[in-house]
Amino acid sequence: MADAPPPHSRTPAGAGRARRRVGIVALALLLAGLVAFALTRLNLSHVGHALVNADPAWIVLAVALMALSLVLRSVSWYETLRAALPETLINWFAVVRATMIGVMTSAVFPGRLGEPMRVVVLSRRLDEPQRIVLPVVAGTVFSQTLMNLLALAVLAVVTLSSVPLLGGHVTGVIVALALPLAVVLLVIAGPRLLSLGRLSPSKRLRAAALVFERLLRDARRGLVVFARPRNGVLAVTSQLLAWALQWLACYSVLLALHLEHEAGIAAAAAILLAVNVSAVLPATPSNVGVFQAACLVVLAAYGVPAGTGLAYGIILQAVEVVTALGLGVPALLREGLTWGDLRRGAAEAGEEEMRPLEQESDRDGAQASAREGAE
Repeated sequence: MADAPPPHSRTPAGAGRARRRVGIVALALLLAGLVAFALTRLNLSHVGHALVNADPAWIVLAVALMALSLVLRSVSWYETLRAALPETLINWFAVVRATMIGVMTSAVFPGRLGEPMRVVVLSRRLDEPQRIVLPVVAGTVFSQTLMNLLALAVLAVVTLSSVPLLGGHVTGVIVALALPLAVVLLVIAGPRLLSLGRLSPSKRLRAAALVFERLLRDARRGLVVFARPRNGVLAVTSQLLAWALQWLACYSVLLALHLEHEAGIAAAAAILLAVNVSAVLPATPSNVGVFQAACLVVLAAYGVPAGTGLAYGIILQAVEVVTALGLGVPALLREGLTWGDLRRGAAEAGEEEMRPLEQESDRDGAQASAREGAE
């Protein structure tokens, strides 16, 4: 009779799950405490009054603008993909569906899982080996990050010129803009830096540096759209127009709550900037709670009462979630995926992106060992 495996053999996996559970519970308690504290400082009757008296026509317009902005984002991504993979047949509708599924993933699950999810969903639709096409598609997401940084810079200029929202402390905005820019710079300069790793005496380090260098060079192909005006102009224009429509959607919600006299189009820019800065490190699905707090802080700077500011945050996030689900669910069904597939895919998206890396690392490590053995 075979001996049972020792109890400690399952300890690492069990400990990891236990740590995750503890982290989730701690986060839930923290959010509950913040919500309870906020409720004690708010007049809930004002929140309810603002929600009940909101103009539904403006809210419907906000949903339509959000939906159109997502379509324009898919147009931008399509042009970026065409520039990066000129020899590959890319179906625009597959790009649209991947975009919508990615947005819905970010709206439903905590963390920024929508980006890797849309990369994985689209890569499976391309008639190319996954280990080749996956890093290139991921590189196209980096190019859109550059376009987003341009849009956020415009919003920051409008915001800081309209009201001293941050009291002169712009560190948060600078950090939020610097993080994605640092990733892009890593993709651009990374291969040259990693080439130094090939001089290491360690076989594993040399193999890993070689693989990372190759993947980053593939990812840089996603940035080629900026060197091809035919694709680049349409990609950048579509992305900026998508941000402009989101800006108008934020303003439509202000109109729905009859706040146009207190907070105008500049306030809508400040809100859009704030919710995107607050989502750099999301802790909850759709950044619930933090999203409303960002809206409340911005509107308070324009003299809007806290209750009305909270109502605005609730409506604006509802607009985003309804749009994400309304477009994402049909895309999910069209892709032949289920809700369970989406949940599993969101958890495995990062692993899927790293799988080619692991395969190539093993292959290159074996080749390096064989060469050294032959020598």
